[in-house]
Amino acid sequence: MRRRLVLGAVLALGVLSMAARAAQLAPVKPSAAAIDVEKLAGNLFVLRAPGSGGATAVFVMGNGVMLVDTKVSGWGPSMLETIKTLTDKPVTTIVNTHTHFDHVNGNPEYPGTVEIVTHANTKTYMEQWNPVYGINVGDNPSPFKASGGRGLPTRTFTDRLTLGGGAESVDLYYYGRAHTGGDTYVVFRNARVLHAGDTFPNKNAPIMDRNNGGSGVAYADTLAKAAATPNVDRVITGHSTTVSVAELKEYSDFIREWVAYVQAGKKAGRTVDEVVSAWKIPDRFKGYTPVQPGMGNWRPNAQVIWDETQ
Repeated sequence: MRRRLVLGAVLALGVLSMAARAAQLAPVKPSAAAIDVEKLAGNLFVLRAPGSGGATAVFVMGNGVMLVDTKVSGWGPSMLETIKTLTDKPVTTIVNTHTHFDHVNGNPEYPGTVEIVTHANTKTYMEQWNPVYGINVGDNPSPFKASGGRGLPTRTFTDRLTLGGGAESVDLYYYGRAHTGGDTYVVFRNARVLHAGDTFPNKNAPIMDRNNGGSGVAYADTLAKAAATPNVDRVITGHSTTVSVAELKEYSDFIREWVAYVQAGKKAGRTVDEVVSAWKIPDRFKGYTPVQPGMGNWRPNAQVIWDETQ
């Protein structure tokens, strides 16, 4: 163990936004030295690094290592180097929380024998490789096309799936549409930890990616179901710190207020732009910011909610 992650302003900016701006900014060179490790339990760790993509959970089991999400392209070797400092066991399983490039692009960089598990919808979106609605990531080719299909899911589920067993049980849940149409919540049962992926990226506006099945109107209810998952104390966010279940519930309330505000604006006959320009985050959501830095999410979010609201 090299050091426990202490997140500061860099990750508060949102790793996805950093990746999204990679076409305009100098690329971040993958390096094991840049990866910070947070230990959540004796065999559960979270790996984060600026510019690398979403938070990766590393779960060390008796017969191998399970990863949850694999970051952007190029980070596989650095990840494997870091994992070797935690265990000598090989990576045997990858679970992807959703389809986006900053969570799945690293898949082909692991051995072809690794089992890759996703929700059935996520497998479809990974094969389609649709652009992410609301952001411009520039040239973003499919890593699976380039690898001849390597890295695509080899196992899927629809509602719930348990991997492993006993103290190594990992439960996968699908609670409905939110960030995408295939968001998977991963629960490390013995550690009482839930990985929320980018349904809870950080305390900013989320991405409601309707190009990949996401929904604005359903988002808050999906989060509320996740917050009600039994026997969970801590939550791994997609691009920020590990937080409490109460904070996940608060994020659900935050999204619910935003959706209700947009819907009320439409009912009152206002335009989308008028609604967005007048929005002010309620005081009770202390520490929340209005946009993902580098991406103006309120406007595309409002459009998604607007178009879903009759």
